[in-house]
Amino acid sequence: MNILLVRVSSLGDVLHNMPIVADIRRHFPHANIDWVVEEGYVSLVRLNPQVRNIIPFALRRWRKSLGDKATRAEIGQFFRTLRAVEYDYVFDTQGLLKTGIIMGAARGRFKVGLANGSEGSGYEGISRIFHTKSIPLDPRTHAVARGRLVVGAALGYAADTPADFGLPEVSPSDPRPDWMPAGPYAVYFHGTARDAKKWAPANWIELGRALAPMTILLPWGSPKEKAEAEALAASLPNARVLPRLSMADAVLLARHAALAVGVDTGLTHIAAAFSRPVVEIYCDSPRWKTEGNWSPKIINLGDAGAPPSVAEVLAAARSLIA
Repeated sequence: MNILLVRVSSLGDVLHNMPIVADIRRHFPHANIDWVVEEGYVSLVRLNPQVRNIIPFALRRWRKSLGDKATRAEIGQFFRTLRAVEYDYVFDTQGLLKTGIIMGAARGRFKVGLANGSEGSGYEGISRIFHTKSIPLDPRTHAVARGRLVVGAALGYAADTPADFGLPEVSPSDPRPDWMPAGPYAVYFHGTARDAKKWAPANWIELGRALAPMTILLPWGSPKEKAEAEALAASLPNARVLPRLSMADAVLLARHAALAVGVDTGLTHIAAAFSRPVVEIYCDSPRWKTEGNWSPKIINLGDAGAPPSVAEVLAAARSLIA
């Protein structure tokens, strides 16, 4: 059986789609599973050895140069690659017009997607015109469960086991880049696109001082986040601002952390997917939607409009690294 998954973005959403792969292979061990994903997240999907082919989608880059001959040629090649295989099932678990168009262009006997969005999602109902079957779900279904339930309903199995992201376990023999300490470290995933989701800088500083002398690494993804990281490091002698990391290196950072503390953002969810000791902090987004609920190593604190206190986060962190 040939199956195509269409989940192109964003980082956290791509990650939350991964347990679908293990579900399918558990029930159909010989299934071939391909995946269409934004080119920036190819390295993340590649970590799952059960994905056969990854088809990069570069809309974020293409839209900047749609008039260029080279861009149009690249888009044409994307659609030729997409249509090179005839699939038994094509699943769009994102529910956007752009992912619906990809589904529509693919060669597939059955094309299955979401009949409705979740609360606060960017679901676009027009995507249903590309479906042969639309699966309705409770609007408050967890982000990881949504895709699993859609695919399970179409293929005839219950997605009722703990989420398995299919990611490799950490090994002491894994090579470490120069920027990574040789010993245990904590990482602060403090940055996120929406300011309301952030935890107050004074909280990060108080937490870091309480965790001393444990080394704290501070990644960043934009000039604004870099300035925020530098401000935190200036008040924390045990903290270090990292160089700008590629997606592959950011995954390594999360994968090897002895402790990750982060707001509701993709890199926090990557650490949770690796079942590292993680404290997830919710300040302005609903916890039910993305909280890590598949491992006792993940502690979720706060909720929309109710960020946790430093004392709560510190107690959780200490319990995880004890």
